[in-house]
Amino acid sequence: MLFRAFYALPKSIVGPSGTPVNALLGASNLIVREVEIHAPRAVVLCFGPDAASYRTELYPAYHADREEVPDELAPQWADSRDFFAAFGWTVATSESLEADDLLGTYARQEAEAGGQALLLTGDRDMYQCASDRITVLYVRTGSKGAEEVTPDEVQRRYGVDPEQVPDFIALRGDPSDGLPGAKGVGPKTAAELLRRHGSLEDVLDNATDEPRPKLRAALLDAREDLLAFKDIATLRDAGVKLPADSPTDWVGAAKAARDRGMNRLAKRLEQHAN
Repeated sequence: MLFRAFYALPKSIVGPSGTPVNALLGASNLIVREVEIHAPRAVVLCFGPDAASYRTELYPAYHADREEVPDELAPQWADSRDFFAAFGWTVATSESLEADDLLGTYARQEAEAGGQALLLTGDRDMYQCASDRITVLYVRTGSKGAEEVTPDEVQRRYGVDPEQVPDFIALRGDPSDGLPGAKGVGPKTAAELLRRHGSLEDVLDNATDEPRPKLRAALLDAREDLLAFKDIATLRDAGVKLPADSPTDWVGAAKAARDRGMNRLAKRLEQHAN
């Protein structure tokens, strides 16, 4: 969210010290908008390493082409914990697991406890979490807010069920993560194979019977890599505990925003406090 906001808003948006605050402003606006719409019982923001070691060990090229944190973003990143904590939100961090692992675990635990979870993300990998109790809020640009992605919507978009998303990613590939997928396999072929066989493992076990020579060769030649890609795309259990009910602290949030020169945001937050 911070990266997305950093590139969406101009770096000329600065705080009293003259350093950019565009990432903090943009990210908080995105989150606040969904809090206003959905009024969640608690908000958890998740941080983790860009590329967890367990994933790079499976495939060294994973996230290899990701850029470093820009100089203008680094101080905002460092300030993000204090800033978001002032909203009364939980800031969860892992040194070994990625943010998506934490997000998925929190969402699943809320669902298992009988609640409804909203998963705000710009990562389509998280479609695997969609269920009758978990809705993925997929971030998009503009003023319409996030798109609600349900299991039916995952099926409409990808042609597979949410639990098949890691299998789908393995076959189709994911350029943003550096995963090439199976040679020559696009989204339609990936979905077709999974509808026919159910899982990546069954696709590979039946690859010798595939009548299309190029596809058969692609599946047989890349078997171990494809299994690794699925493992990479599958979320890990982060072992976190559910947060207590904690409504947004609009007064504290407004002060944190005003201290950083975000006066328009501060005014918006103060209106909720009155």
